[in-house]
Amino acid sequence: MPFELSLQVSPEVAENEVLLKQAVSRLVSVPTAGIATVLPLKRSIDARQRLVKINLKVLVFETGELVHTTPSFDLPFKNVTQSEPVVIVGAGPAGLFAALRCLELGIKPIVLERGKDVRGRRRDLKAINQQHVVNENSNYCFGEGGAGTYSDGKLYTRSKKRGDIDRILQRLVAFGAHPDILVDAHPHIGTNKLPQLIEAIREKIRELGGEVRFDSQVTDFVLSGNQIKGVTLQQGETIQARAVILATGHSARDIFALLHHKKIAIELKPFALGVRIEHPQTLIDQIQYHCAERGPYLPPAPYSIVKQVQGRGMYSFCMCPGGVIAPCATAPGEVVTNGWSPSKRDQATSNSGIVVELKPEDFKSYHKFGPLAGMYFQQHIEQTAWKLAGETQRVPAQRMVDFTQKQQSTSIPATSYVPGTTAVELGKVFPEFITSILREGFVAFGKSMRGYLTNEAILHAPESRTSSPVRIPRDPITLEHIQIKGLYPCGEGAGFAGGIVSAAIDGEKCIEKVAQEWGISII
Repeated sequence: MPFELSLQVSPEVAENEVLLKQAVSRLVSVPTAGIATVLPLKRSIDARQRLVKINLKVLVFETGELVHTTPSFDLPFKNVTQSEPVVIVGAGPAGLFAALRCLELGIKPIVLERGKDVRGRRRDLKAINQQHVVNENSNYCFGEGGAGTYSDGKLYTRSKKRGDIDRILQRLVAFGAHPDILVDAHPHIGTNKLPQLIEAIREKIRELGGEVRFDSQVTDFVLSGNQIKGVTLQQGETIQARAVILATGHSARDIFALLHHKKIAIELKPFALGVRIEHPQTLIDQIQYHCAERGPYLPPAPYSIVKQVQGRGMYSFCMCPGGVIAPCATAPGEVVTNGWSPSKRDQATSNSGIVVELKPEDFKSYHKFGPLAGMYFQQHIEQTAWKLAGETQRVPAQRMVDFTQKQQSTSIPATSYVPGTTAVELGKVFPEFITSILREGFVAFGKSMRGYLTNEAILHAPESRTSSPVRIPRDPITLEHIQIKGLYPCGEGAGFAGGIVSAAIDGEKCIEKVAQEWGISII
């Protein structure tokens, strides 16, 4: 019988099948010839000591045993052509995984996406990068696959209590993701790989009788008393359904405004805001791996850092090793940054959001907007950045040490941000309390990570779409909106998830609640 084993080895051994067999052989006192295959189950990097080690959990097959090395997962989907429909607003991870769960439970999903399919989005991404033209419905945030499709595909989540993370990862592998995501402690797909996977999910939904519709922006909710009856599209079409999954993502400001206008309850939610910082990847490797060069067996180093500064959390967010910074505005007249990495993480720079937690009292000057106060605060900063950058998608930028010392940078080197940079003292972008925390916090970061505080690092402002600025409240048991029966606020845009995996889990859970309400057995 194969047996599991945990061991710690050097990066070279972890990457070499022969050397790994030898390491296992020594550990279990079995001749190397008696070991057929060593299959990694879990893998993580331990860089706490001078010599970096790889922690492995492996499955060992001895010679003569039947070896199973290629994972395969059943997709117990049904044809739902004649089934009752559920409307799913948004084709991000919450919406797409809600649709897949519909196929399992015999419900017909009608997925409505305001933006374009993954291939169509590419033209609009090129336009924002090269011509500084923002398409409000097709950009880095809106379109098939949601914000994660063209901003990295990081799958790590701390939300282990939310649901079955492995189930989500297995579904992704079934649709084309590399099986390594089942093994790595911080799984990642990569922006270059995600579009094909998203297309495969879409085609499976359509093949089995579901619908995925693009350029289908929802502009109204059809209500009868406190019961949802369907949605109205921008073109005037009404789609009827007695259940609507609202999975629009964290940047659907028009939906938040619509809910508020119709007096459908929404709440102000704290979020975080700051800058996106770019370092040479070699510098981060040196800091994290304690060596001049990381060598061929270690991946580009990530980092995660948190400090309490002036009574608030300041922390790294969406760190992208070997990645680039992207323009993520969703409307003309604003500048927004985010970051992504290709699957190999082979770019020369690393980047990360460095953000400050905000509190409801920070938005008091926007109190006239009620629960939308945080959204308008966020928008004001993005519009300020746009004006300071010459009313283009060029981003306000400053060298890191210059920022901490309140000095205007005399020059900004070329960064990975394609539209370009404009030298700005970033204190002009943010309110004073955010600027003060960032300045103090970066000095503290430099003390924890020697070499991090350097003028080689360039700050790009703002990083402002870390999470939704509102929460759409729902019943904790039924997951329906607290006021509207049949309306299921879902995922990151509703304030109930924080990334691809947690959003996907939430999408599945919402569909399961619909099934329970309709008397469908959960499988």
